[in-house]
Amino acid sequence: MERLAERVAVVTGAASGIGLGLATRFAAEGMKVVMADIERPVLQRAAAELASSGAEVLAVPTDSAILGDIEALRDAAIERFGGVHVLCNNAGVGSRGLAIEDLPLRDFEWVLGVNLWGVIHGIHAFLPHLQTQDEAHIVNTASVSALYHLPRMAPYNASKAAVLALSETLQFELAGQGSNIGISVLCPSWVRTNISAAARNLPERLAYELETEAMVKIAEYKARRKSQQAIALEPSDVADQVVAAIRDRRFYVLTHPESLDNISERFGRIISGENPQEPFQA
Repeated sequence: MERLAERVAVVTGAASGIGLGLATRFAAEGMKVVMADIERPVLQRAAAELASSGAEVLAVPTDSAILGDIEALRDAAIERFGGVHVLCNNAGVGSRGLAIEDLPLRDFEWVLGVNLWGVIHGIHAFLPHLQTQDEAHIVNTASVSALYHLPRMAPYNASKAAVLALSETLQFELAGQGSNIGISVLCPSWVRTNISAAARNLPERLAYELETEAMVKIAEYKARRKSQQAIALEPSDVADQVVAAIRDRRFYVLTHPESLDNISERFGRIISGENPQEPFQA
């Protein structure tokens, strides 16, 4: 999809982090941008700032875990701009940093609802419309956690592995149809975002209190994650890679070359039948 100017991009999780990086980059390409996020005040500020640069922007408060919200997002985008050409199913939340035995089922429901069902909802709602365009592209945000898995991240790992599987399946099906739609799956490693504070947006229906012992474990987990910030990319760097992938119709977007060693090691162990081993870096 070489020409992006004057086309329309929809980005979920667009108020901050990778989503905001994507929205900003698309606007710089001359695209009209629909920004969706559950965090209303932050979304409105981000959209207003982007619009002040001259971009055509529509902000739509959206809970990606709710199909009705995604369908409303689609309808608002088409009503305002006449169509959609690029869909970024990007909204995501992180794990709490607890072992599976310590996690309430509500944590799985929350993470899978946003990270996996948000992508499923996006594909379900937008795919029929994208198929009517001369060209279109879907970007699903997974993670390197789709390819190898660290402990105390079970809901996140499971959701991102599923996003990768879903994206590959869709790629095969569309390619078999000779479709006009390209697919990319974004598998970033460390990026400077606030996903570790995603619990601030935990819906009231899924809220729960954690015991003191669990909070101590979470603090230890966050300290370990913080030690990896030296290799974190800026969201703008990730957005550059995504735009290049859209233009090249490239499926895999692996943002960190150093993660390739961990991926190779993991699949080598699978082939040889060895037990899993925790990578040193995420």
